[in-house]
Amino acid sequence: MPSDTRALPAPTSEAPWARRALMLTALAFLALFLALPLASVFTEAFRQGPGAWLAALAEPDALSAMWLTLTVTAIAVPLNVVFGVAAAWAIAKFEFHGKALLISFIDLPFSVSPVISGLVYVLLFGSGSLIGPWLAAHGVEILFAVPGIVLATIFVTFPFVARELIPLMQDQGTTEEEAALSLGASGWKTFVRVTLPNIRWGLLYGVLLCTARAMGEFGAVSVVSGHIRGETNTMPLHVEILYNEYNFVAAFAVASLLACLALVTLTVKTLLEIRYGAALAASRKH
Repeated sequence: MPSDTRALPAPTSEAPWARRALMLTALAFLALFLALPLASVFTEAFRQGPGAWLAALAEPDALSAMWLTLTVTAIAVPLNVVFGVAAAWAIAKFEFHGKALLISFIDLPFSVSPVISGLVYVLLFGSGSLIGPWLAAHGVEILFAVPGIVLATIFVTFPFVARELIPLMQDQGTTEEEAALSLGASGWKTFVRVTLPNIRWGLLYGVLLCTARAMGEFGAVSVVSGHIRGETNTMPLHVEILYNEYNFVAAFAVASLLACLALVTLTVKTLLEIRYGAALAASRKH
């Protein structure tokens, strides 16, 4: 039987015009939906000069919003790291009933509106719930206080670390851990000496993404915070209040600082890719 000798087209044999069209489309999209809005934010923030920008950031309510944003991030991210590593370890290293259900639950915050997640906490800890009045009687405030903001932020951001680690740890398998255990290493020593070095770059990626999302979360935090000025307003909520009060310079000043924090996170990620790109690629292929 004669064989088909026709050569298949190479996957990268597009005509030069097609490549340029694809690149221009991507660049135009980024310019329209990323660069232009960011440039607008910084232009409005500095419209009245650096003095007005600094004065807006030095205002007590703005300082309180910055402090609260950093505090909530500092609490939520480490807890998400613990959960993400534990969940990824269980899913990647063990077989058990309900694994697919656990993965679906981890993905839940990606598919549920943050506003709905905030409303869930209102139902759980509000005055009409079972435990809300009991907590209030014992002096524990969840809603309209920092604990509620932390809980809402954790709910929205907990998939980032786990979803970065799960495929990485599944690809790596259990061979090295089993070898270390067979040589007498303890479970903790195996984790620190074998598992952690193999997942460190994926873990760092997850932490960076989780940090960026925690600082910028709006919907869930808006529901549980109560918008108490100077007490429960994070930076995104403070920007909204200033904008609704037509204080555009102050609103864009805080927004520009929030954008700077996101850009710093992105810069750190890029520098790590440049500096440790080979190690990152090796860990993903491990």
